[in-house]
Amino acid sequence: MRTAPRPDWTVSAEPYDSPAAVALWRAYYTEVSDRWYQRYESRDTDPAELEREIAADPGDHLAPPGGRLLVGRYRGEPAGMAGVWLADPGTAELTRVYVRGDLRGTGGAALLVAAAEDAARTLGAELLRLDTRTDLVEARALYARLGYTETEAFSDRLYAEHWFSKDLTAGPAELTPPDRSASRRAGAPRPSRTSPR
Repeated sequence: MRTAPRPDWTVSAEPYDSPAAVALWRAYYTEVSDRWYQRYESRDTDPAELEREIAADPGDHLAPPGGRLLVGRYRGEPAGMAGVWLADPGTAELTRVYVRGDLRGTGGAALLVAAAEDAARTLGAELLRLDTRTDLVEARALYARLGYTETEAFSDRLYAEHWFSKDLTAGPAELTPPDRSASRRAGAPRPSRTSPR
């Protein structure tokens, strides 16, 4: 059983090339690319490289009939996205999970992932899988909290360092926010809420 949807958030399917989807893709890619370059080279992404890479993957694999792109709106404004596409009959991949930095911690990422799981089921998927990077610790924590388990590598993508999957045949999972109050009381640092991929 799912908890009631958060009233400030709405999620709906949109064309991958809608203005909102394009803007969110740019924001997502800029953030994860800059984060990688800051980690390894102490700099932001070169603007020409950024433009080239964004243009190289417009998201057409997220178009029907084999894919879906979902846009989350917070109080009516585009604020996040998630995409799914069929990798093979019965298996879909989750990609482009992103929530704007100023809205992390409001429940949008969990809602987007749940909507993506529903979209994957509609596409006929029984298994949803994804890959992510080691430095995206917040994303890995989100997926674990939502019932994804780390698996063996299923791809050799350049930046894939961790692979997760979830059995979709069990039905929708309950959406509950994480309890961060205990870790804060214990003096633990407040977790970052970055949630791309």
